[in-house]
Amino acid sequence: MLPLTLTMAGRGALRVPGPLSLCNTRGMSSDMSSAGYCMDMVRKCDYEGFLCALVLPPGSRNSAFALRAFNVELSQVKDSVSQRSLGMMRMQFWRDAVQKIYNGSPPQHPVVLELSKAVQKHKLTKRWLTRIIDEREKDLQDKPYHSLKDLESYAENTQSSLLYLTLETLNVKDVHADHAASHIGKAQGIVTCLRAVPYHSSRRQVILPIDLCMLHGASQEEFVRGSQEKNVKDVVYDLAGQAHVHLEHARSFKDKVQGPAFAAFSITLALDSYLRKLQKVDFNVFHPSLQRRNGLLPLYLYFRSWRKTY
Repeated sequence: MLPLTLTMAGRGALRVPGPLSLCNTRGMSSDMSSAGYCMDMVRKCDYEGFLCALVLPPGSRNSAFALRAFNVELSQVKDSVSQRSLGMMRMQFWRDAVQKIYNGSPPQHPVVLELSKAVQKHKLTKRWLTRIIDEREKDLQDKPYHSLKDLESYAENTQSSLLYLTLETLNVKDVHADHAASHIGKAQGIVTCLRAVPYHSSRRQVILPIDLCMLHGASQEEFVRGSQEKNVKDVVYDLAGQAHVHLEHARSFKDKVQGPAFAAFSITLALDSYLRKLQKVDFNVFHPSLQRRNGLLPLYLYFRSWRKTY
């Protein structure tokens, strides 16, 4: 895509070269295979992740769906339980399941079974799986991030870890690809946080970094009310800017990254799309257009898959 400059009234320019979905249903047919179960779950609950998995080589595709289904299961725990103790029990199930996978005795659960196949096929690193669980468990407290650094740490431990695992399904062992994955994961975590603002606000919750809100004098009540005042947009602008910085850092490794790794980074197309739309609505994170699915994303991803870029 052609470069685009993000601008905001009274702001300097932010250059962006030139997307994430809530689950609508959990219904799965009882006779579905474990692979089909994972694919269907990701399609319904992580549509952009579903599209990104489709452009992976056939040898990695089912493993990627298993990893993303695992991530979906963990991400839904917080909103599916009424008490934190119940959420902790669910997380312990997944922690035990991962341990049993590596012991060779996975529980009879479709996502666990597919994850076990992926672990055996690609020798996936256990540490990345347990790190995702640990970080999701900490998130059960449902508190705002104290700082932007805390948000980036959460993104590193969840989204970046998922990318490290995806690289392993592609048999990519490259420090430059790992650095790129780290920054892309952080960008994705920030964008996910921004995209979730309307949802959290509707529940009278604000999880945006406290340090940025204090810096711009934006109160939690202003976000709950869906305010479009400048101080609220300033917080959004700063977060969008940091996501952009991470994407630029990731792209600085492009000439050093091994060819197969490019397929793992197709999510950058979705992130760019959201940042562009956010700029077009002057960083009004509550604008309805930001919640609409990009109907052209499948086509863009298909063409991107033929190019060695991200």
